[in-house]
Amino acid sequence: MSTMSRLLEELSIATNVCPRPAQAVNYLAEGNTDLLIVDWEEDSAELLQRFNQSHRWCKPTVMVVSESGGTASGTYPLLRRPVTSEAGAQSLKQAYFRMLQDHRQHTRYAVAISLTASDQEGRIVPVTVTNIGEGGIGLSTKELLTRGDVLSFSLLLPDTDTPIDIETRVQWTGQYGAVGCAFARIGPADRNVVDNWLKSKCRIKKPLVEL
Repeated sequence: MSTMSRLLEELSIATNVCPRPAQAVNYLAEGNTDLLIVDWEEDSAELLQRFNQSHRWCKPTVMVVSESGGTASGTYPLLRRPVTSEAGAQSLKQAYFRMLQDHRQHTRYAVAISLTASDQEGRIVPVTVTNIGEGGIGLSTKELLTRGDVLSFSLLLPDTDTPIDIETRVQWTGQYGAVGCAFARIGPADRNVVDNWLKSKCRIKKPLVEL
C-alpha cells in the first residue's frame, strides 16, 4: 500500500491505518470516515461482512486493493496489485466522485421552518420542516399522520428568494411527532432549486491537488 499511501498524502487526505479488522470496525463506528480502502487479505471478508451488516455507521465509500479481488470483486471497486501511480490516482478520482454522490443522496441538512400543509383530503396540517435531503424531507407535527399520507405545501428554502411547491408522501412516523417524507411530485424548476441549494450545503472537503 506504499504507493496508495503516497497518493493519499499528496492529496492531503488524512489516513488511519488499521492492521486488524477488529481495529477497523471500532474506528468505523466513530462515524468520521469518508473512504475505506481494504488491502485484501484472508481476514478482510470479516471486515466487509460486519461493515455490510451494520446499521449504525454512515457508511463510507469502499475500495478494495487486491491481486484478483477474491470474494470482493464485483461488489466494490477493485484496484489490482501491484498499484501504480496512474491506476491509483484514477481509482481515487472515481472514489471521490462516488463519495460526492453518496453524500448528496443520503445527507440531510437541518432546518426549522414552520408552515401549513394540506393532505390528500384537504385537511390543514401545521408542520415544521426539520431537515431536507435529495430524496425528501423530515417533518415534525402534532397532527396524526400515517404512512402513505400525501402532504402538499410551499417552502421557502433558507437563502433563496422564491418559494417552491412540493408534494410529499409519508414514509414513516416516529416518536414526538417525527415524520419522514419522500418527494412525490416536484416540478423541474423547483427540483433545480432544491438541487442547487443542496450543492451549496455540501461539506465534503476537496483535495488540495486537483483530481
